[in-house]
Amino acid sequence: MPNTDTDIDYATATAGGLAAALAKRRVSAVELADAAIERIETLDGPINAVVVRDFERARQAAKAADAALARGERRPLLGVPMTVKEAMNVAGLVTTWGLPEAKDFVATQDAVGVARLKGAGAVILGKTNVPPRLGDWQSANPVYGRTNHPLDETRTPGGSSGGGAAALAAGMVPLEFGSDIGGSIRVPSSFCGVFGHKPSWGLVPQRGHAPPRFDGVDPNLNVVGPMARTASDLALALDVLAGPDGDEAKGYRLCLPKARHKRLADHKVLVIGAHPIARLDPEIATALERLAANLEAAGVKVARESPLVPDLEAAHAVYLTLLGAIMSRGAPAMAAVLPSSTAHAWMDALDAQLAVRRQWAALFDAFDVVIAPAFGVVAFAHDDTDFNSRIHVIDGLETPYGAQLAWPGMATLANLPATAVPIGKTKAGLPIGVQIVGPYLEDRTTVAFAGLVEREFGRSG
Repeated sequence: MPNTDTDIDYATATAGGLAAALAKRRVSAVELADAAIERIETLDGPINAVVVRDFERARQAAKAADAALARGERRPLLGVPMTVKEAMNVAGLVTTWGLPEAKDFVATQDAVGVARLKGAGAVILGKTNVPPRLGDWQSANPVYGRTNHPLDETRTPGGSSGGGAAALAAGMVPLEFGSDIGGSIRVPSSFCGVFGHKPSWGLVPQRGHAPPRFDGVDPNLNVVGPMARTASDLALALDVLAGPDGDEAKGYRLCLPKARHKRLADHKVLVIGAHPIARLDPEIATALERLAANLEAAGVKVARESPLVPDLEAAHAVYLTLLGAIMSRGAPAMAAVLPSSTAHAWMDALDAQLAVRRQWAALFDAFDVVIAPAFGVVAFAHDDTDFNSRIHVIDGLETPYGAQLAWPGMATLANLPATAVPIGKTKAGLPIGVQIVGPYLEDRTTVAFAGLVEREFGRSG
């Protein structure tokens, strides 16, 4: 039996730090699981983040992890407790996507990502809340109710991976497995002041992340990826999650490029602080400019405009076409928000998407990363009105709720990696985050740059 390390602050410890402590037998997996379960039971009442709980099986998994550690086994996450998004299939647990008609659907097989996390030794404590069909930047549904922001119960933690972001920010767990098609990792990460990584499309298999009873192709644009309290844990989890699956694994092997640079000062950065579709809150704009100035002071070459940036308005129209077809499939209510398209319009949009991808590739010949807002506002008040009637008031002006898709959509349409990193807080104390966007399949570059920002400037930019 290891000696318990009383110096470990479980509420702030990193997944990597816990894995190291476990490997050195300074703490046991059972102790970590019990401590996380106690935090969830103590803290989660007013937050409602971990809505599917699997504590007994988690304790058994923790016991197995301790036995493996005692045998000398070492795996990246062996004994580390974590949660996963409710939309991820976990064998033996319900998967509803927040839909009452699916409340009795129990998955019989783990999603690929969940299986890989378990294979790396992670102890899955349960699943975190989402909006219905993952279609909102709030996390409230008829099955599990509403998830509240850990700092202000009147506000949303974001969505659709909002329960996971809230659990991380509240100190319940050090790691979460989420998904993103319209900012669903990056927006809640930014709202809650944590880190999240939207991988390059296709890098992490999506199998097992699908509406209940559906089994088909991976949808275009959507990705699944890690969320954490530090950039280093994103890198740790991504190494576990990434790589081909099924038939592709017979012939393909993962060989991601290393991060472009090790030193912050060696980077060339483009800052995009305005979008023709979506407005930006002045406090976010100020934080973004402060980060740009700090980067310049650290020796980074920073540009605030470039003729290489694709036509963002035209690209957004393409994004909406593809997103509408994906999100409205089998969902009449969603079709009213994002209309579907004909087969030929879909193919035309794919051609236009490829053109945009090529433009971004040319841009990344001149720049290493792009920094942009993840969303135009910080965590906002709960809003139960119809999606199409909602508004954000930004700098005194009303702006459509859905227009904010433009910020996360930049990276999503082009299949690019994007890492959410906290850079400050508003005067009211709400977190502010940005996204670090990089070249296709150069996920290590955006995660490493986020880590350099974290190291040099902390969470204040």
